Parts: sequence; C-alpha cells; structure tokens
Amino acid sequence: MLGKLLYLIGATVGGAIGWWAGNFVGFMTAFFLSTIGSGFGIWAGKRLSDQYDL
Repeated sequence: MLGKLLYLIGATVGGAIGWWAGNFVGFMTAFFLSTIGSGFGIWAGKRLSDQYDL
C-alpha cells in the first residue's frame, strides 16, 4: 500500500517538474515533458519502494 503511495507521489512531483520546465516553451512541450516526468517519477517511486521493501 505504501509503495503505491510512493508511485503516486513520484508521478505527481515528476509531472509537475516536467510541466514547469516545459511551460517556458509552450503548451505541448509542457504536456510532453510532464508525461516524461510522470514516468520517471513512477520509476523512482518503484525503485525506492523496492529498495526499502515497502
């Protein structure tokens, strides 16, 4: 259960960072980088969850 929460937090933070970075260029760039950031956040949350056996 805690692992899924880490996935959600990772996706939210990663997506927000991607959106913030892409918003300087334009809407579609923000959307694209937000998607990439969300994927990276999910990966980081899974890795953290696996490392600590949550």
